[in-house]
Amino acid sequence: MSVRQPLLSLINLNKYYGDVHVLKDVSFTIDEGEFLTLLGPSGCGKTTLLRCIAGLERIQSGDILLSGTSIKDLAPNKRNVNTVFQNYALFPHFNVYDNIAYGPRMTKSLNESQLKTRVSEVLELVQMSGYEQRMPHQLSGGQRQRIAIARALINEPSILLLDEPLGALDLKLRKHMQTELAHLQRKTGTTFVYVTHDQEEALNMSDRIVVIDQGEVQQLGSPREIYNNPKNLFVTSFIGDRNIFPVEVVEPGEECSKVKLGESVVAVRNSSSAKNAFPAEGSAILAILMDKMRISCDETENAVKGRALSIHYAGSQIRIEVQVEDRVLTVVEYQKIDCDCQVGDTVYISWEESGAILLPKDGWEERGV
Repeated sequence: MSVRQPLLSLINLNKYYGDVHVLKDVSFTIDEGEFLTLLGPSGCGKTTLLRCIAGLERIQSGDILLSGTSIKDLAPNKRNVNTVFQNYALFPHFNVYDNIAYGPRMTKSLNESQLKTRVSEVLELVQMSGYEQRMPHQLSGGQRQRIAIARALINEPSILLLDEPLGALDLKLRKHMQTELAHLQRKTGTTFVYVTHDQEEALNMSDRIVVIDQGEVQQLGSPREIYNNPKNLFVTSFIGDRNIFPVEVVEPGEECSKVKLGESVVAVRNSSSAKNAFPAEGSAILAILMDKMRISCDETENAVKGRALSIHYAGSQIRIEVQVEDRVLTVVEYQKIDCDCQVGDTVYISWEESGAILLPKDGWEERGV
């Protein structure tokens, strides 16, 4: 049985700006037809990585393979990848039709009859039929984004690179365009490599996510895997809303360990990268997803006792702050809470097994989480 070859392979990429090492031995593969997102904070190197794939930046070492062939020394127009930028980069003096037709006209890959047909096809694909004669300034932000995508897709690239294309849109339109982009990617089957600092975008749209920090790949996996099973302290603090704090390990184990939290001793699963990493009577970092915590007025198994400090109602969401000895934990409930607690009441906090994870304390002080 033959092994399927990745569409794109990044092999030990290194990139410097002067003495600054912005990409550090970056390696991963991308499959054909995949929606892969590069996710990380501003300045982490994700846009630089995208530009290296596009050929807009040169790498100092490593290789970039497209269908098994190195493209690291090819000019951008020879790589069969297209880029959609945050500002869309439409030609302001061209109408929609001429903006989309620009690429094929430059390469002379289609005659005018074929071009007319193809422009109509991509406009229909992005739901912009009938806008051929509009000028860019006559379009909304969402419409300009669709035209930029149509202009990229008309060239039938092997990979479409998208650099924070939703960043300039308002929140409501951004959420709508997330759905549209994911639908468009599935409809065309084109491989998308998408850059964002917004975890919600990444989790909503991606087949897989590459989490990057300080020029290094921190974790690669499906949205569910990265959300529920963060590999290290950075991913834990960057993805999801969590209560994160140091605890004392009283009984270490291979799959889970028991820790002291307040007056209680509770069992918590170890992170996949931390099996057998906790010494007896040592310390570790406990991270609990706020939306997987539950609050009760009655004591339950594997629960922590505390006192309700504040209760905030925000539509379907209820946020309760609970003091457990010298720390305050936040619980987020999306339905009616199990007890009608008031500020000052004694309550008990528990959580779904998948909602809490124990990590080594390495890097806690440096991160300042």
